[in-house]
Amino acid sequence: MKNTLDFSEIRDWKHFEDLLLAYFELLKIEEKDIVDVEVRPSGVGSDGGRDLLVIFRVNDGVVSFNRRWVVQGKFQEANVLQRDLSSVNIPSLIHQYGADGYLLVCKGSVSGGVTKMFEGLNAECRFKYKYQIWQGEQFKRRLLTKFSLHAQFFPKYHEFTELKNRRLEP
Repeated sequence: MKNTLDFSEIRDWKHFEDLLLAYFELLKIEEKDIVDVEVRPSGVGSDGGRDLLVIFRVNDGVVSFNRRWVVQGKFQEANVLQRDLSSVNIPSLIHQYGADGYLLVCKGSVSGGVTKMFEGLNAECRFKYKYQIWQGEQFKRRLLTKFSLHAQFFPKYHEFTELKNRRLEP
């Protein structure tokens, strides 16, 4: 049993990608402004910098519109460095998929160089693309409230929370 949600329960990069896919599909059910979510995995083999293409159908109270994100997961212990992303021209990738932005989701952290690179891309992009990073701790905080994912992806943590909840019941 684990008393914290911990990525050590995620077996490998494929399991991490499955978690990302499940997370985004769950948003369709849980988020009131999201009308629909379509998640397209890249498939097996080299993904060219894209693990998922996530298409949100959003309603802002006036009109519904699509928001598309290219999502790349990095399942590595060490900090993600600029060279880990150097084989991908991120703005071209966004353009290729007709997306609005690029989201990098990491098991761990990113280097200062990656942070500066994303800040520069956000500041200088003439196409108004968005560039976001979810480092491991940020992603874990998002996952804490997604209880339906715990049993499948974090079974030891799920067991702990179930036992804790049973002890609290009158």
